Amino acid sequence: MRLDDLDRRIVAQLLENGRASYAQIGDRIGLSAPAVKRRVDRLRAERVITGFAAVVDPAALGWTTEAFIEVFCTGATSPEDIYDSVHKHPEVVAAYTVSGDASALVHVRAQDIQHLEQALERLRREPNITATKTAIVLSRLIGRPTDTGAATPA
Repeated sequence: MRLDDLDRRIVAQLLENGRASYAQIGDRIGLSAPAVKRRVDRLRAERVITGFAAVVDPAALGWTTEAFIEVFCTGATSPEDIYDSVHKHPEVVAAYTVSGDASALVHVRAQDIQHLEQALERLRREPNITATKTAIVLSRLIGRPTDTGAATPA
């Protein structure tokens, strides 16, 4: 689907505040509430918008330790096999296949260093994971819930 400027501006408004009303969005981008609703309905039907979620501060839940783990797998492990190895671990919040030496990059959150170490040991026990390299996050500079990867005018 091809998005026009108004679609992009609606998506940007929803990324900024997923609870904004159609009227609030319309006021900001110059459309009526019914016009915004029609566009949002179309964006949902065409799976541009795939859902809405609460964005929760992990620290409020007690998960204050964050890390990125490079995962190295045996041979030519498929993305599906990597997914099967990492998705079952509750500490994993995202995982990506990547270029370079690693097979995947896994983003994890834990309560503390001890919890992170336990999660890391569980990941290392997966049969297709041969090695890991971990970088612990010291501070988060930007944390967007979802991003299109491109600058979107407000």
